[in-house]
Amino acid sequence: MSVAALGVIVVGVFFLALYLLHRYGDFGKQQPMVLFGTLLAWYLCFLIVFILPLDVSTTIYNQCKIYNALPPVPGSHSKTDQAQSNESILPTSSALKVCHEPWSYIPDGVLPVFWRVVYWTSQCLTWLLIPFMQSYARSGAFSRVGKIKTALIENGIYYGTYLLIFISLLIYVAAHPPKLSYQYTTIGITAANTWGLFLLVLLLGYGLVEIPRSYWLASCHGYLLAKTYFKAAKMATEKAEAEENLADAMEEVASAHESVRNMHDTTLRKCVDTILQKQDTSAARRCPVRPVVAYFPDNGRRSIHYPLRNTCIHMQRQSQVQWSILLEQAVHLEDVAKSQGGPLRQVVHSFPSAQHATPLRRFIYTPTIEWYWECVFRRFFYRLAFLVLGALSLAVVWSECTFFSSQPVLSLFAVLIQMAEKQYNYICIEMACFVSIFFLCVCVYSTVFQIRVFNYYYLVPHHQTDAYSLQFSGMLFCRLTPPLCLNFLGLIHMDSAISHKDRIQTSYTSIMGSMRLLSVISDGFYIYYPMLILLLCFATYFKLGSRCLNLLGIQQYIREDDLTSDLVDEGMELLRRERRKRQRAEEGENRKSV
Repeated sequence: MSVAALGVIVVGVFFLALYLLHRYGDFGKQQPMVLFGTLLAWYLCFLIVFILPLDVSTTIYNQCKIYNALPPVPGSHSKTDQAQSNESILPTSSALKVCHEPWSYIPDGVLPVFWRVVYWTSQCLTWLLIPFMQSYARSGAFSRVGKIKTALIENGIYYGTYLLIFISLLIYVAAHPPKLSYQYTTIGITAANTWGLFLLVLLLGYGLVEIPRSYWLASCHGYLLAKTYFKAAKMATEKAEAEENLADAMEEVASAHESVRNMHDTTLRKCVDTILQKQDTSAARRCPVRPVVAYFPDNGRRSIHYPLRNTCIHMQRQSQVQWSILLEQAVHLEDVAKSQGGPLRQVVHSFPSAQHATPLRRFIYTPTIEWYWECVFRRFFYRLAFLVLGALSLAVVWSECTFFSSQPVLSLFAVLIQMAEKQYNYICIEMACFVSIFFLCVCVYSTVFQIRVFNYYYLVPHHQTDAYSLQFSGMLFCRLTPPLCLNFLGLIHMDSAISHKDRIQTSYTSIMGSMRLLSVISDGFYIYYPMLILLLCFATYFKLGSRCLNLLGIQQYIREDDLTSDLVDEGMELLRRERRKRQRAEEGENRKSV
C-alpha cells in the first residue's frame, strides 16, 4: 500500500504541475527548453510538499519502534533535568504500546535517496540552469551560439556573486573548521535556506492576511463590481500603451526592411527577414515607413529583434486577451446585479451568444441554479471560507511567534501533532501535516502568482505568461520550498534544533543537516526572524504597501482614495461603450441573417 500511495502522489503531482503550466504557459509558442525547465521546477517543489507528511508519519513510526526497543525504566520519574530529558526517550514498564505500521509507510532507505535527488536537482535548477535559460530565452541574438554567449555574459555578475559567497564560506570554515566533511555541505545548504527564509517571511506575511480578506471581500458583490471597473480603466491604459509600443517597433522594422531590400549583404537581409517573421502583419500595415541609414550593426539588429520578439508582440497580445476576459467578467457581474432584484429568480445574460458553456454545464448549471448560487449561497460560502482561513492564519501567526518554546509547547501545530502521536493516529497526523503545509504553500505561492514587477515578472493565466516570468517563478519556488518545509518542521517540533529533544529526525532533516553547526543561524535567525510575520501582517492589514505604491504613482485599489473613484467611474464608462459596440454588432448580425 505504501508503494501505491507514493506512486499515486508522484503521478498526481506531475499532472498538477502540468495543468498549471498549461494554464499559464503556451505549449504551442514557447520554447521546449523553457517549458521543461519550468515544469521540472514546479514538479519538484510540489513533490516536496506532498511527500513531507508521509515522511513525518514514517518518522513517528520509527520513533515508536525505537521507543519500545529500549529497556523499560522501573520506578517513578526523577525531576532532575537528566531524567526529564530521558523521559521522552526511555519508556516505563507500563508505557509500551504496539506500533502499528502506517498505511503510507515508506521503507527505510527510500526517502533519503528521494530527498537527495529532489533537493539537489531543484538547487541546480534555481542557482545555475534557470538563470542561464532566462538569459537565453530573452536574448535578441539570431543564432544559438550568439544566445549562449549573451547568456554567459549576462550571468557573469550572477555567477561572480556565487564565487564571492563561496570564498566567504571558505574563510569562515578556515576560521572554524568543522569536524566532519559532510558539514561543509550543511554550511552551503544553510546559506541557501537563509536566503530563502528571508524572502519566505515577506511573502507569507502578505498571504496570511490577504487570502482570508480576499474571500471576505469576494462575498460583497458591490466590491467586486467596483474593483472590476477599476481594473478595466487600468487595463485600457495598458492596452493602449502596448499597441503604441508595438506600432513603434513595427515602424523600426519596416524602415530597416526598406533600407536593406537592395543591399548585397545577405547576412543583414536574413536578420531582417527573421525579425519580419515575428511581426503581426495587420499591425505592420498601419505603421508608416520612414527612411533610415542602411547600416545596422549587430547590436542594432538585436535591439530591434529583442523588444519585438520578447516584449512588444507578447504584451500587445496579453493585454488584448486580458481586456476581453475582464469585459466578460464585468458584464457578468452587471447581469447578476440586475437579476438580484428582478421578479424572476434567474440570471438574465445581456449577450447569451457570448456564453461559451458546454452542453453538460448548461444542463447542470441552469439560470435558476446560477441565480441561487450568485445571489444566495455564494456570500455564505465565501464568508465561511473567510472564517476557516482566518482561523488558520491566526494559528500560523501564533505558532510562528512561539514555536521556539519547547517547555511548555505553545505552537498549536506542535500540540496537535503531539496529541495525535500519543495515539499513533497516522491518518490524523498526515492530514494535519498536509493541511498545515498546504495552507502555508498557498499563502506563499499565491503571492508569487499575484505579484507583478512592472512588465518583467507577471504570471498571467489563459496561456499569456511569457518565458521569463515562467522561469522566474520556477526559480522562486525552488528557493522558497526547502526553507518553508524546514519552517513547518520547526512549527510541529520535528526539528531537534528547535525542540531540543533527543529523537530521530525526519529523512528530510537528515538531508538538510543539523543547523546547530551554525549557532548564529540556528539559535538566532531561524527562531526570531519569523516573528517579523506579525509586523508584516499588520502592514498588510492596513494596506501600507498599496498606499506607498499609490504615492509613487502606481495606482492601487483603495476605496477611500479619490483617484480610485475616478478610475472606477472611467471603467464604468468604458464598459458602457463596449456594451453599445456589442449590441450594434449583434443587431448587424441579426439583420444579415434576416
